[in-house]
Amino acid sequence: MNTAEDGLPLPSRYWAILNLALGMSLSVLDSAIANIALPAIAKEIHASPADSIWVVNAYQLAVICSLLPLASLGDIFGYRRIYMIGLGVFTGAALVSALSHSLPMLTAGRALQGLGAAGMMSVNMALVRFTYPRRQLGRGIAMTAIVVSVSSAGGPSVAAAILAVASWPWLFAVSVPIGLLTMVMSLRLLPHTPPSEHRFDLTSTILSATAFSFLIGGINGIGHHQPAGFVAIALIGAVLVGYALVRRQALLTLPLLPIDLFKRPVFALSVATSVCAFVAQGIVFVALPFYFQDVIGRSQVETGFLMTPWPVTVAMIAPIAGRLADRYPAGILGGIGLGVLSLGFILLALLPDQPGDANVIWRMAVCGWGFGFFQSPNNRTIVASAPRSRSGGAGAIQGTSSLLGQTIGTAAVALVFGYAGPAGGASPTVAILLAAGFSAFAALASLCRLLNILRIPRSRRRRDSDLSTTVPSNMRVHSPAE
Repeated sequence: MNTAEDGLPLPSRYWAILNLALGMSLSVLDSAIANIALPAIAKEIHASPADSIWVVNAYQLAVICSLLPLASLGDIFGYRRIYMIGLGVFTGAALVSALSHSLPMLTAGRALQGLGAAGMMSVNMALVRFTYPRRQLGRGIAMTAIVVSVSSAGGPSVAAAILAVASWPWLFAVSVPIGLLTMVMSLRLLPHTPPSEHRFDLTSTILSATAFSFLIGGINGIGHHQPAGFVAIALIGAVLVGYALVRRQALLTLPLLPIDLFKRPVFALSVATSVCAFVAQGIVFVALPFYFQDVIGRSQVETGFLMTPWPVTVAMIAPIAGRLADRYPAGILGGIGLGVLSLGFILLALLPDQPGDANVIWRMAVCGWGFGFFQSPNNRTIVASAPRSRSGGAGAIQGTSSLLGQTIGTAAVALVFGYAGPAGGASPTVAILLAAGFSAFAALASLCRLLNILRIPRSRRRRDSDLSTTVPSNMRVHSPAE
C-alpha cells in the first residue's frame, strides 16, 4: 500500500490535522461558551430562563439528528467536501446568531450552527483515518481528544474574557473570521477522497431524524417530569420509527444507519462502551456544579477551577493512550481506564463535608486519567473496525453514541434530583454513585471485547483486518497537492 493510500506524507499530515483541530475547536468552544453565557443572553433578548434553554437545545438537537445523514453524504460525495460545506454553514450561521435580536432568530441561528457542526463532526474521524497511516491511527484520534478536552476546559475562560470587554453577540461573531480562515486552509490541506457511486437515501434521512427527535424528546421528558402521556408517545414513536429505519437499512448496499457494522461484535461492544461511559460523564458534569455550589458553597469561578483538572488530565493522558492503542487491544485499555474512572467517582462521592481544593483536584484528576485512557483507544476501535469506505458512518456512530450518552446522563440527573431531594442535599452524591455504576458497566463491556477477540479464529481475524484496511479504488486518498 503506497503512502497516498495509507495516510498523507509528512508534513502534509501535520497541516491537515491542524486544520481539523481548528474546525473541531470551533464547534466545541461554541457549545461551551453558549452554555456559560445563557443567563446574559436571556436577559438581553427578554426571554425567560425556560425559553432560553432552546438556544442550547436547538444546537444539540440539530447535531444529533443530522450526524448520520451527513456522514452518509460524506461516504457518497467525499469527506472533505462535506466538512467544508459544514464549516461554511457553521460560519454563516455564527454571523446570523451574532446579529440576532430575538429568541426565534437566535434559535434558528443556533440550529443552523448545529447543522454545520454536525457536518464537521460527522466526517472528522473519517478524515483523521485518511490523514494518518493505520499503524499511527491511535495517535491521530488522540489528537482529537486533546483538542476536545482543551476546548472544553477553555470554554468558560474564553466566554468570560469576551463578555468582560464586549456584549454576548461577540461570542458568536469571533467564530466568523476563524471559520473563513479554516475554510481557505481546507482547500489545500485536507485529504481528498473521490465520490462513490451510491445514491443518498432521503427516506432514511427523514426516518433517522424523526426517530432521534422522538428519542431525545422522550428522554428529556422523563428527566423533566413531563406528562406521562407525552413521554410514552415520544418513546413509542422512537421505537416504531426506529424499527422502520432498521428494516429499510437492511435492504440498502450503503445504509445510512450502518446496522451491518453492528454485526461485528467488537464494533457493537465499542459503541455500547461509549454510550455507557458518556452517560457517566454526562451525569457527573451536570451533578458536580450543584455539589460544588449548593453543598460545599463554592462560587461559580471556583466551580470552574475545580472542574478543570478533568479535561486537563484527559489532554495529558490522551497522547499516551493513543500510542498504546496502536499496540494493545482497546478492550484492555478501556477496561483499565473505565475502572479507574469508576474509582474516581466513588472517591468524589466519599469527599468529606468541607473538602479542601487539593482534596477535590486530585480526585478530578483521577477521573480525567481514567476517561482519557478509555477515550482514544475506544474511538480508534470504532473507526478502525469498519472498512475505510465506511469511515464516515463509523465516525458518525461514535459521535452519536457520545451525544446520546450525555443526553441520557443529563436526564438521569434530573430524575435523581426529582426523587432524591433538592440539589443542596444528598442528590449530587447519589448521582455521582450512579455514574460510578455506569462506568463500571462500561468497563465490563470493554473487557468483553477482549473475550470476543480471543474466540475469533486467527484466520478470520486476519481476514477482518484485511477487510477494514482495504481501500477501494474509488476511495483512495490523495494529498491535496497531487
